[in-house]
Amino acid sequence: MVKKASGAWRMCMDYTDLNKACPKDSFPLPRIDQLVDATSGHQILSFMDAYSGYNQIRMDPVDEEATAFQTDKGLYCYKVMPFGLKNAGATYQRLMNKVFKDLIGRSMEVYIDDMLVKTLERTKHIFDLEQCFSLLRHYNIRLNPVKCAFGVTSRKFLGFMVTHRGIEANLEKIKALRDMVPPRNIKEVQRLNGRIAALSRFLARSGDKYLPFFKILRNARNKGFQWTDECQAAFEQLRTYLASPPLLSKPIQGEKLYLYLAVSSNAISSVLVREENAIQRPVYYVSKILSETEGRYPLADKTALALVFSARKLRSYFQAHTIGVYTNLPLRSILQKPEASGRLIKWSIELGEFDIHFLPRPDIKSQVLADFVVECTVLIFDETPIQLFSSPCWILYVDGASGSSGVGA
Repeated sequence: MVKKASGAWRMCMDYTDLNKACPKDSFPLPRIDQLVDATSGHQILSFMDAYSGYNQIRMDPVDEEATAFQTDKGLYCYKVMPFGLKNAGATYQRLMNKVFKDLIGRSMEVYIDDMLVKTLERTKHIFDLEQCFSLLRHYNIRLNPVKCAFGVTSRKFLGFMVTHRGIEANLEKIKALRDMVPPRNIKEVQRLNGRIAALSRFLARSGDKYLPFFKILRNARNKGFQWTDECQAAFEQLRTYLASPPLLSKPIQGEKLYLYLAVSSNAISSVLVREENAIQRPVYYVSKILSETEGRYPLADKTALALVFSARKLRSYFQAHTIGVYTNLPLRSILQKPEASGRLIKWSIELGEFDIHFLPRPDIKSQVLADFVVECTVLIFDETPIQLFSSPCWILYVDGASGSSGVGA
């Protein structure tokens, strides 16, 4: 018996051997990012949760004996689908898709036992709820009233806060990070990295900014736990950033989206944005720490890798929208030149299915990209820069002769 967060008890069985003997049901679960995007922007929402949802599906009488378990009073088996079976989630999602097939994507979104009714206009919400409850009664699906909320403007859904303004980070996850004390051992560093990964969609250039945390785990076997000043600075920066996390926007069907790429020696990053009234609003932040081999790639290959990784991570956006990629490198020529390396040719073929347009990078004018900019110092002697930066950066220049100075992007 396992105690639930609500204080109730749940009986859990170890079906490891049974799951090994069962073939995998390949029915796909919905993508959480797509469900969250489809939910945000609505004026009024109702959230519902099924009461012990798995237990509302009856077992095939032939398979009941396979769920048998032993107690001190004899042998028992389940007449309904128990928790712990390998294919329970896929079976329940298939049921929900059949029950709400006419409403999903229009006035409802369903992820296993989490159901949501959404309405753009407040006056139509009662009608949408009536349609939902009519199907619930017809198929005898029971709800858990403790976990239901009707007629609200925002609430947590699949780990995100969905509102009519956009997508916000889960306040509970933010609070857990902000209240966290600096890690004192490897296990606490792993917990910190897990919490960062849960909020990665909202973190700009997370691979570069929080690389010290991953280095601790990478070097733990040889050097053990070492919390350095660099780690403490990154930790404080993270807590400051989470004091005002960004509000992510929901793309509109048919509009063009834009992708900014950033490359460093340790990580590649990107941010997908949309334009609304000449203002760029973020949709998704992506970042990846480079492996030792990838870190030796030339600049052109790293930039191409940043585009390919973004396309894989944001595949649903790349398939549904035209993507404008801002870059000062001739990426199209690099990917299509005959003498390109094998990996560039492979990446070019992979990107060929998307509608991608390469654009020269404009000046950074949007405040939304402030956290995506690389802060740096560039020294220039005799009009020759010491270091060239491929990612956007702020440059402070000073003319030693005249004493004039300025800042450029």
